[in-house]
Amino acid sequence: MQSDKMRQREQKTGWILVAPALIILLLVFAYPILRAFWLSLFTQNLGTELKLVFSGFANYSRMLGDGRFWQTLSNTAVFTIASVVLELILGMGIALVLNQSFAGRGIVRTISLLPWALPTALMGVAWAWIFNDQYGVINDILIRLGLIKNSISWLGDPTLAMMAVITADVWKTTPFVSLLLLAGLQSIPGDLYEAHAIDGASSWQSFRQVTLPLLMPQIVIALLFRFAQAFGIFDLIQVMTGGGPAGATETVSIYIYSTVMRYLDFGYGAALVVCTFLLLVAAVAIAAYLLSRARVNAAGGN
Repeated sequence: MQSDKMRQREQKTGWILVAPALIILLLVFAYPILRAFWLSLFTQNLGTELKLVFSGFANYSRMLGDGRFWQTLSNTAVFTIASVVLELILGMGIALVLNQSFAGRGIVRTISLLPWALPTALMGVAWAWIFNDQYGVINDILIRLGLIKNSISWLGDPTLAMMAVITADVWKTTPFVSLLLLAGLQSIPGDLYEAHAIDGASSWQSFRQVTLPLLMPQIVIALLFRFAQAFGIFDLIQVMTGGGPAGATETVSIYIYSTVMRYLDFGYGAALVVCTFLLLVAAVAIAAYLLSRARVNAAGGN
């Protein structure tokens, strides 16, 4: 009886302490989304002289037939999946290397974080110069090696432009993934590897049966963080290609920016924001569920 009262008192105290943070989160996250949903029920553009005209769900009906929106959504999905998968693979490799003991390890760890620490817009400009078809470093190296005879228009071809922005994003954010995974690797006791080696396990078996299951929490966190960030990518692509060529690298965020800031279509832009937010929440929830099941299966199999 007394323990129940103590538990209730602790829960009440906990809610009191958490309440200020929850209120701030509601103001920061909930209010803008609710405001956007309210605005999406109106038409506000140059045709209405920027006056609010109630239109119900007309903006959402318009979205269903908007081919440009679905194209940007497809571009966003391709960019997100490709970049996140590559970052996880490369980040895992880098984390495994940085977890080893070698001379100058601290300096190498510091240098490996520089791409992530530098401003994204600045890196976008640098990569745009690297992939420039006239004086870019990539073309110069390939020509000197004799691999190509003429310069390649990396940012002028739809497929190559997407590959270029994915490459830039992977270079920029792989250190973030490797940092999270490295923190998880350092929390795994070395005795487990020694015991596994005594049992005759190879390095690959130790990685699959010890490292991977114990590292799943960090993998889940890294994937969810990067998925949400990559889905909302704006600055890197805006600086490198502006969404071109011919909309081949235009993401949902860039389309929303153009709709609101260039065409001054605030009602439809708000509808795009709401729809994108719901899609992102649904995708993250599904990804979290699948990753949690994979984590349970990995733990159960070992």
